[in-house]
Amino acid sequence: MKEPVLVCWSGGKDSSLALREIMASGRYEVVALLTTVTAGYDRISMHGVRCALLDQQAAALGLPLRKVAISPGATNAEYEAAMHAALLDYKSQGITTVVFGDLFLEEIRKYRDRMLGEIGLKAIYPVWGLDTAQLARDFIQAGFQAILVCVDPKQLDPKFSGRLFDASLLAEFPPKVDPCGENGEFHTFVFAGPIFKHPLKIEKGEVVTRNSFCFCDLLPAAEV
Repeated sequence: MKEPVLVCWSGGKDSSLALREIMASGRYEVVALLTTVTAGYDRISMHGVRCALLDQQAAALGLPLRKVAISPGATNAEYEAAMHAALLDYKSQGITTVVFGDLFLEEIRKYRDRMLGEIGLKAIYPVWGLDTAQLARDFIQAGFQAILVCVDPKQLDPKFSGRLFDASLLAEFPPKVDPCGENGEFHTFVFAGPIFKHPLKIEKGEVVTRNSFCFCDLLPAAEV
């Protein structure tokens, strides 16, 4: 019998890689994707991607989606309270495991383990400790397609916002930038790949600077 799990889903590259590993293992049943969204903006928190595209992503994956809403500029306490409420709902259904796509930041892992431990849940990290340069290449070679939707200009030139995550992009990254953006250099949105039933049809909108980050707005193609 497969173990039921939730997947903490950002819509980006690392979430997709973690989901692929979970699905390929044959040991787990993904009950739902769990995504934090910003109320009022109707976008994925931190990444800035429209919830309309998040919905399309979940549909293309064939998985249920639960959005956890937080306010703009939410405190960590608000975030934890919202997540705990959602997670306790699933715990009441017998689900006690949450999947994360973290790669190597020990403090983040300790934080997640503590947050889940407070309500009697546990985490698993399918891509933890893997070489990020190799993982980035594997992502591309596997047929995944993604766009950089958020760039931290303090760590990476804003010109990279809106770029496809491909081999030429990796070759242009400065040596100090982690190829998977694990230090917050950038965030991605995945619109195609081996775990999707079909690719999403998207168009790139304007690039804007907001809260010291550079965001490339993505639009469902039908709205362009």
